[in-house]
Amino acid sequence: MEEVEQLQKQFLEYITALLNEGILDTQFGQLQLLQDESNPDFVVEVVTLFFQDSERLLNDLTLALYQQNVDFKKIDTHVHQMKGSSSSIGATRIRNVCIHFRSLCIEQNVEKCLECLEQVRQEYLLVKAKLERLLQLERQIAAAGGEIPILAQFYEHNSNSQTGYST
Repeated sequence: MEEVEQLQKQFLEYITALLNEGILDTQFGQLQLLQDESNPDFVVEVVTLFFQDSERLLNDLTLALYQQNVDFKKIDTHVHQMKGSSSSIGATRIRNVCIHFRSLCIEQNVEKCLECLEQVRQEYLLVKAKLERLLQLERQIAAAGGEIPILAQFYEHNSNSQTGYST
C-alpha cells in the first residue's frame, strides 16, 4: 500500500506543478471529475483525442501557411479549433498562443504567423510530454491497485461553478 501512496503523492505534486507553471488550468480537473467507474478511461480518451486533433491541426496549419496564396480565413479557422481543443483540456499556454496567433491572421502577416505556428508547436510538444508523464503515473497507480487522486481545489472549483461563483 505504501507504493500506491507514494505514486499518489507524486501524481498530486506533478499536477500541482503543472498548474503552478500555467501548463494546465482547472479545466483539466473538470475532466478528472467526469471520470468514474462507468468510464474509467475518460481522461485518457479525451487527452488522446486532443493529441490526434492537435497533430492534424498543426499539419494543416503548416500546409496552409506554405501555400502560394495564403488563405488567412482558413488558417484562422484551424487556429480557432486548436484554441478550443486546448481550452477543453485546460492547456492554458497553447490557448494563449492561439489567441495571439488569431490576431496575426487579421494582420495577414505570413512571417509572423509562421513564427507563432512554431511557438504553438513548441507549447504543444511541452504539454504532450507533460500529459504523457501524468497519464503514465495514472497507469502506475491503477496497476498498483490505487485510485487516481484529484486535487481538492478541483472539487472546490466544481462546487463554485455549480453555484454560479467563479474562482
